[in-house]
Amino acid sequence: MTFRTLDDADSLVGKTALVRVDFNVPMEGGRVTDDTRLRVALPTINKLREAGAKVALLAHFDRPKGQVVPSMSLKPVVQPLSELLGAPVRFAEDCVGGPAHAAISDLDAGGVVLLENVRFHAAEEANDAEFAASLAELADLYVNDAFSAAHRAHASTEGVAHHLPAYAGESMRRELEALDAALGSPKKPVIGIVGGAKVSTKLDLLKNLVGKLDRLAIGGGMANTFLFAQGIDIGGSLAERDMADTAREILAEAEAKGCEILLPIDVVVATQVKPGVETRTVLAREDIGEDEKILDAGPLTVEKLIKALALSKTLIWNGPLGVFEVPPFDTATVKVAKAAADLAKSDVLIAVGGGGDTVSALNHAGVVDDMTFVSTAGGAFLEWMEGKALPGVEALKV
Repeated sequence: MTFRTLDDADSLVGKTALVRVDFNVPMEGGRVTDDTRLRVALPTINKLREAGAKVALLAHFDRPKGQVVPSMSLKPVVQPLSELLGAPVRFAEDCVGGPAHAAISDLDAGGVVLLENVRFHAAEEANDAEFAASLAELADLYVNDAFSAAHRAHASTEGVAHHLPAYAGESMRRELEALDAALGSPKKPVIGIVGGAKVSTKLDLLKNLVGKLDRLAIGGGMANTFLFAQGIDIGGSLAERDMADTAREILAEAEAKGCEILLPIDVVVATQVKPGVETRTVLAREDIGEDEKILDAGPLTVEKLIKALALSKTLIWNGPLGVFEVPPFDTATVKVAKAAADLAKSDVLIAVGGGGDTVSALNHAGVVDDMTFVSTAGGAFLEWMEGKALPGVEALKV
């Protein structure tokens, strides 16, 4: 996939860049409690500043539903962002019109202004053409650095790109390159790990992946549904028993397309989901008591997955293998994550992971920094894995 980056832009001296960022940060009492998303935006902001451009930052916060909600203002972001940049950041009381124009016009080259919450305007989520044009009037070029919002066809993520030269920011560029390496034009063989609670929430994902992967490991509650579909007694385990026919269809489709499905061959069971509870490890096809629940993959399954990783060149991971939040049911996820990270560190495996629970699980395993790339994008990452076109990305294509 070919898309425009800031390296493709002409001289930026004296120009104004309208930069869509993800500043939907955790806040408590009007203070930012986690500045990760601010840090992610720094490479793009600094690249533009160094090139002599004025930088106007455009973002949403929470869900004000088109109303001005003071508690959802982006103003509390100004100070921590300024501290991270080591430079002053101006704030505009609106993202369009007089306040925005005045704040930008008064900036020196390399200056930064944060515009007020774009979702204070209902026209944002409606992708209203006039509103998109009003945003475009603020700048000479548009930069999208918010992959996490790229699956939304909103005025600030898609509409404005039709009015200005549009480029991917540094964070967006890195994300797109990593995802292209994982699914677009990957080094083969490719293995996927998909976990989580429900098959029904990942149907599109599974159907897309079986046509693209050489192997697909299924874990978590989803694996229970597939085991049940094969006639295995899963006791009191979490499963979508009404999805058994669908699970069998996915297995058949995978076989037809040459994708090997890896399901648990042994499992860890317990009667309760709590730390320190008594557990049993049994073969998946052995007797599981009516009051027992499958809560993690067993050691034989882990060994099989680690061997499969060693035979692969690319890994894409979404979802844990067990109830990783409650030890000891984090064992399989942690062991497989560490094996993947070791292979990635040795440059023998491109290891890409993403999605909310996945990020938490990889953080829990302490391997985020050793993976090739970990996406925090959530919904956009999932839609990409499902093979869907993302409006915010399509607008950046050459």
